[in-house]
Amino acid sequence: MPLSQLFQTKSLDDLIGETKEEGHQLKRALGPLNLIALGIGAVIGAGIFATIGTAAAGDAQRPGAGPALTLSFVLTAAVCALTALCYAEFAAMVPVSGSAYTYAYATLGELVAWIIGWDLILEYAIGNVGVAISWANYFHTWLETMGIELPRWLSIDYGTAMSRMPDVVAAAPHVMGVPIVFNFFAFAIVMVITAVLVWGIKESASFNFGMVAIKLVVLAFFLTVSAAYVKPANWHPFVPNGFSGVAAGAAIVFFAYIGFDAISTTAEETRDPQKNMPIGIIGSLIVCTVIYILVAAVFTGMISYPALKATLANEQAEPLTLAMKHVGMSPWMVGVVAFGSVVAHTAVLLVFQLGQPRIFFAMARDGMLPPVFARVHPRFRTPHVTTIVTGLAVGITASFTSLDAMVDLTNIGTLFAFILVCIGITILRVKDPGRARPFRVPGGAYLIPTLGVVSCAGLIYYLPPSSWMRFFGWLIVGSVIYFGYGFRHSRLRRRA
Repeated sequence: MPLSQLFQTKSLDDLIGETKEEGHQLKRALGPLNLIALGIGAVIGAGIFATIGTAAAGDAQRPGAGPALTLSFVLTAAVCALTALCYAEFAAMVPVSGSAYTYAYATLGELVAWIIGWDLILEYAIGNVGVAISWANYFHTWLETMGIELPRWLSIDYGTAMSRMPDVVAAAPHVMGVPIVFNFFAFAIVMVITAVLVWGIKESASFNFGMVAIKLVVLAFFLTVSAAYVKPANWHPFVPNGFSGVAAGAAIVFFAYIGFDAISTTAEETRDPQKNMPIGIIGSLIVCTVIYILVAAVFTGMISYPALKATLANEQAEPLTLAMKHVGMSPWMVGVVAFGSVVAHTAVLLVFQLGQPRIFFAMARDGMLPPVFARVHPRFRTPHVTTIVTGLAVGITASFTSLDAMVDLTNIGTLFAFILVCIGITILRVKDPGRARPFRVPGGAYLIPTLGVVSCAGLIYYLPPSSWMRFFGWLIVGSVIYFGYGFRHSRLRRRA
């Protein structure tokens, strides 16, 4: 097998031409406000409502950022901004579903495209497992604030219950001596989101728009009612673990920024994508960064670093309500924020569940996956097969796994994808300098893409070693699938 076959690239003209094939056409219904709302819907969610507690406190494998969590958000925003500019240039120039997978196919070749497509499952599908788990935690808290008590064995994963909650295991029903413990709430919300996404892209965007409005109001409520409880003394020492703590915190809260790139997966469903894609990607990132810094400052001002470190990991998974309970706020106030988190998580689930099927759709259209995954619903014009398959996979996995492993694995997979997108911009500037670029990364072909690669690699360095091992194992599995099916069925190779 000639090595050149593995790195064969697909021309941008072919990529764009395939979007017009009969039976593979998606409905163009999204404008700039829809895209910004999708970005906010994806970015403001599990990260700000779930990971800031762990990032500030740290754990056995990494130091905590403490009050310097605000600097962690600034550092991560800078890294994401470099990559966002690269995504914006690609999305405007190649308005095709598939995101980084498609961009890699045009610049780095088929093997790298497959690797990044397989890798993006970590960002969208595995990331959504973590979001669904966090959603279930907040949903349970919200029900408690209203006096509704449901069996705990319906809202926690089997491993956590067996290792840390013997009372929950004892109370659960048993079948042949095996306790029935699973996260029913996480599974149920994923199934509801899947049904909405099959229904239609316009309906999904409208649903997301409403949820974004609600969660922005709730975050404003949190900042307003919590400001009176902020104690400047809690910000000292500001950087308890030095730059290592800030960088480790940035590597964790990177999960909070995942999602702005999901906008690029809707390129085939966007009106005037050459203009609107950059607006959606960059606009949503700016809005979310400002909100994150404000929330992080208030959160660390409400609960001191030593007090936060003394809390349990599952309590840190609900940091905002944890801080509100710590200062003795009224239960109804805690309930409002818990409800806002439920809505925020729902929006994230929707956007991520929207992104993953479209990547599978693009890969199947290229022959890298079985053709059934490239089917479009005749009435709703959505990739219904991949949407349903993704929903079932995410829902079932979320029923039995914990949050921590999902966050770390998602972060390293996304950072790897970001690195390849930045490299792709430089390659395409050199290979095809004359192509029309409605949006261009400022500073030329090397400066910002290189900074993007270096900064993403820096965040990967601060992730725990276990993330690296799981990531390499994931890539090995993907390589087996590629050489077993994708290589032999690739449309590009058959055409050649």
